[in-house]
Amino acid sequence: MSKLILASASPNRLELLAQVGIVPEVHPADIDETPLKNETARAMVLRLAEGKARAIAPSHPGCFILAADTTVSVGRRIIGKAENETEQRKFMELLSGRRHRVWGGICVITPEGKVITRAVCTIVAFKRFTEAEIAAYIATGQWRGKAGGYGIQGFGGAFVTFIGGSYSNIVGLSLYDTMIMLGGNGYDTGTGHHR
Repeated sequence: MSKLILASASPNRLELLAQVGIVPEVHPADIDETPLKNETARAMVLRLAEGKARAIAPSHPGCFILAADTTVSVGRRIIGKAENETEQRKFMELLSGRRHRVWGGICVITPEGKVITRAVCTIVAFKRFTEAEIAAYIATGQWRGKAGGYGIQGFGGAFVTFIGGSYSNIVGLSLYDTMIMLGGNGYDTGTGHHR
């Protein structure tokens, strides 16, 4: 049975995989995650997920490599991780009362070196924020290090009025897509799909 290596330091992705009984070895990839000029959110998450997987694949021959990237977009604008409270306030003002897209890029490299990528999009709508809600959420600090400036598992979940698509994608990894990508390429996901 080939080992699964997760090219991510995200505790959320580890927790999600644990929900479906998958416990990978963790070897975070260190790549430049700066968006390219005029790059769409979809293209960016695919490029970064594949970049992370390819970065660690050579040091783990014969293993399955799983990498992912998540970002948020409003219209054509990509919203990454807020650097500070001022930027977080701008993000919240932009997301207030609107729909946004959470883009997840997933890349699997098989032990034979086959590269499979998939982009997953979830639509999320937020309530309109009051000034007090913005200030209170910024004070929690839960937005730090989160794409789009929020985590749906924390207080951010109280702002959501609508979700269209994969919930686990918002947390950091679409489990449905990941299981299909792994299982369809010979990894035993424990769901009875043995090859």
